Amino acid sequence: METRMADMTRGIDEEEMARAGEILKRGGLVAFPTETVYGLGANALDEAAAARIYAAKGRPSDNPLIVHICEFSALDRIVREIPPEAKKLAEAFWPGPLTMIFPKTDLVPYGTTGGLDTVAVRMPNHPLALAMIRAGGGYIAAPSANTSGRPSPTRASHVADDLNGKIDMIIDGGDVGIGLESTIVDLTGDVPAILRPGYINQQMLEALLGAVPIDPALLKEDPNLRPKAPGMKYRHYAPKAGLTIVEGRPEAVRRRINELAAEEERTGGRAGIIATDESVSAYPLGIVKSVGTRTDEITISAHLYGILREFDELEVTRIYSEAFETPQLGQAIMNRLIKAAGHQIIRAE
Repeated sequence: METRMADMTRGIDEEEMARAGEILKRGGLVAFPTETVYGLGANALDEAAAARIYAAKGRPSDNPLIVHICEFSALDRIVREIPPEAKKLAEAFWPGPLTMIFPKTDLVPYGTTGGLDTVAVRMPNHPLALAMIRAGGGYIAAPSANTSGRPSPTRASHVADDLNGKIDMIIDGGDVGIGLESTIVDLTGDVPAILRPGYINQQMLEALLGAVPIDPALLKEDPNLRPKAPGMKYRHYAPKAGLTIVEGRPEAVRRRINELAAEEERTGGRAGIIATDESVSAYPLGIVKSVGTRTDEITISAHLYGILREFDELEVTRIYSEAFETPQLGQAIMNRLIKAAGHQIIRAE
């Protein structure tokens, strides 16, 4: 298959967008930018199309897909019940980086929901994404547009690296803004619960709804878990080299990472280090990359996946990362890092 690249970095190309819509309507796959990461889109109401997403990504079939819509009224056809909490959240955060889980209608095939009776839905805040959803029929299932388990794509070239020749089209909208997947909130229980942290954080949700706990499954690895949302069960966002997170007091973290990097290089390896603008000069060994500045959290989230991919290209043998306990995005950033590291965390004393 030849993958068509549509350059829309300067705005919507109506002819190419119409072509993308036709691809989606006939069951094909189109990668597109959102404000979070690039998504891999297919007709959410076509079970065969959803199966093509799983095949292209190498994604486990019990890992549910998020259905993307472009207007709130679209929920009526795919959701059995819209609780008042959903209306509050939509008024505050849609379009935006928030996914909500509802009981599904029969219109949504189990091939889209990973066999579950619930459906995850979001309305992205990106003009190209909204235009493509509209052109494609209004219901687009879309996980991140990468090979399953690899760092999510934050630019079109990342998508091409993983999926060129496996999908029909890539819409290039330039670099994304946030760089981390959407927050997921489960609205099917007695109390709303966070299944995946993101830009819309726990404090923001609780300001609207009251207590919104974090699902305990986020905090541990459980091979027997049936995932209710993307990213809950499988190793995600992972670079090729093993990743270890080092947490603790800043000076202790830097000292421990330097020790680990020295040992890696002494034994013939090549260490990669994820630092920040504030700490990058503290690491004399290895390949050191600044992910951004701690005074501007969005720089960290926006660059994290790209840096993990850069380390793949540089063929490092081990990656060591500082921990990131930042006020708004720290929870989401650490969730992605911990998944990428396979829960390999060291406490520096």
